[in-house]
Amino acid sequence: MKRHVLFVISLAGFLSLPVLAREWTYVDLIGQLYDLRELALLPEPGQTCSQWSSYDRASVYDSSKGYVKWEANGDGDGFIRKEGTSLVLAEMEGPGVIWRTWSAMPKEGHIKFYLDGQETPAIDLPFIGLFDHKHPPFNRPALVHMAARGQNCYVPIPYQKSCKIVAEEGWGRYFQFTYTTYPKGTKIPTFDMELSEEENVALDKANEILSRGGFLVREITPDIMKAERTVTIQPGDRFIAEIEGPRAVAGFGVKMEFEDRQDQIQALREIVLQVFWDNEGKPAIWTPLGDFFGTAPGVNPYKSFPLGMTEEGFYCNWYMPFSTWTRWEFINEGPKPRTLELTSIIEPLPEPAEQWGRFHAKWHRDAFLPKDKARWPDWTILKTDGRGRFCGVNLHIWNPRGGQCPEVAWCHGHYWWGEGDEKFFVNGEKFPSTFGTGTEDYFGYAWGSAELFENCFHNQTISMNNKGHISVNRFQIADNIPFQTSFEGAIEKYYPNHWPTLYDAIVWWYQAPGQSDPYEPAPLEERLDYWPEIPVFRVKGAIEGENMKILGKSNPSSNTTTQGMGGYGPGWSCESQLWWTGGKPGDTLDLALPVEAEGAYELKMQLTKAVDYAIVQFYLDGKKIGGPIDCFEGAVVHTPEMALGSFPLDKGEHKLTFQILGCNEKAVKGYMFGLDYVKLVKVE
Repeated sequence: MKRHVLFVISLAGFLSLPVLAREWTYVDLIGQLYDLRELALLPEPGQTCSQWSSYDRASVYDSSKGYVKWEANGDGDGFIRKEGTSLVLAEMEGPGVIWRTWSAMPKEGHIKFYLDGQETPAIDLPFIGLFDHKHPPFNRPALVHMAARGQNCYVPIPYQKSCKIVAEEGWGRYFQFTYTTYPKGTKIPTFDMELSEEENVALDKANEILSRGGFLVREITPDIMKAERTVTIQPGDRFIAEIEGPRAVAGFGVKMEFEDRQDQIQALREIVLQVFWDNEGKPAIWTPLGDFFGTAPGVNPYKSFPLGMTEEGFYCNWYMPFSTWTRWEFINEGPKPRTLELTSIIEPLPEPAEQWGRFHAKWHRDAFLPKDKARWPDWTILKTDGRGRFCGVNLHIWNPRGGQCPEVAWCHGHYWWGEGDEKFFVNGEKFPSTFGTGTEDYFGYAWGSAELFENCFHNQTISMNNKGHISVNRFQIADNIPFQTSFEGAIEKYYPNHWPTLYDAIVWWYQAPGQSDPYEPAPLEERLDYWPEIPVFRVKGAIEGENMKILGKSNPSSNTTTQGMGGYGPGWSCESQLWWTGGKPGDTLDLALPVEAEGAYELKMQLTKAVDYAIVQFYLDGKKIGGPIDCFEGAVVHTPEMALGSFPLDKGEHKLTFQILGCNEKAVKGYMFGLDYVKLVKVE
């Protein structure tokens, strides 16, 4: 085996490590949103991160019965208790900070945050007001944004003694509040919506940094080294770079060329990145190279804060300290030579080195699944013992058959692969201190949307209408989860491997020096050769609803997106639809209907029906077509192809309008509408 050494660095002196602050200003807390060096420090005893959510309260742990109704899935309406007409959603004891607020359906009903025992709420807004950019300081787009119908707010909400969150009637459904609790004696400011000029400037700075993406900008000084090297690695060979410490790898990048998409997929799973810290016997990082950068399979461009893939290459901003020495190995387990352009940024490490965690990243499939059958359907993301911080995960799903798994009785035609909640057990907990409301909710979106999105902390980089490949990631920076003795993270996986629905994960976390994790390298056959082409049903001549140009909406706050329908059975063209949500009676949606040649055409259409769908009226170029269509049904089904009449049409763009009239008396009043396709059949 050949050995290639990129560089060896020795540093005689250290810088002084500042004493960890016990008193935080609001400006300090804002800095935690993007301070990757602070993230690498080991947690103090007493620092925790937990979550209140609307998970189904039927799931419980009983000391005599064990785990009961662990798969319960009614996750939209959970709360702590009622107080009159109000619901108590969350209660925390401080000092603490709410780092993330999420909802799939925030509405006009007010939500109130009572901080530190104050009788007047520090925040009293419509729940949607935390997300709609109308109420400063909740108006910075990197910190407050909608991602594929999921509403996210990362503006910190601190409190010194306590926080109580109360919702009034009409608040909506689904919520998550992720918060850190600090050790007793820590001084934390009480949040006030009227920020000082300094605090507004700090939020603007955070918004700018987190909007940028790419390598973090660093000044290269005599103490900070940028090393670049191009290497070609033959099959079965490896490239090795060794560095002496104490130092930190503060940036790392790779650029490669590929023949085609299949070559990307093969290469980025065949090349392995393996990293050792401080002469430890096991690698702390072991992962296929592509997965390390937060997406799989292949190259899927996106820009996020700690990681990303761009036309200029792949980048990593994680801060990775070590004390004495590190060895980086790039191993080619494939049949072709591979050329890598490598970039690394090395910084001095302040002392003492023992206060810094060692960065871990491991790829696995089905490792350390729970032995207790009562914990079905938990699928383990990470299980390790020791002290550290959980910082995020990329979940890659291979789901070629879509939904309707017959072995999961309640999923027939109604659920999809991503119903599963995240559950994080910290320091030996029997009941998880983080219990979520759905896989897509954890990753920041909602309702199983097939829409791709990119943000600083969460991204959907691959989506095949929820059938085939899906790749989603989330980075927990300020909302990282500290642990002192152990961490076990799981996400529910309802569909079995033989369906086949396969999961794999790359997890990023810090662990104390001298502590190893239990993960072993995964063989090449686990990483490759399970993604054949998937046949997609298409209706000949269909104008796909999800591809039609939107000319206008009378209600700008309503949403139009592509929804994958593969989980609801066969019959939807391209297994997806145009989904219009958030509307109300009287609202209209205008779509462009292209006509290639002048003539008379029969207009045909296929729609979706469901329990929360509306009664709609159609118009063509402003003229009513037929009567109202009731889209209510007790299950999610598609209509037969409907003929709506014949019309003389000029060549060019026409306007097809859908108006919400109301809903069936049996319907849930969601007023939703789904258009599978439109078809124009020329009349001779």
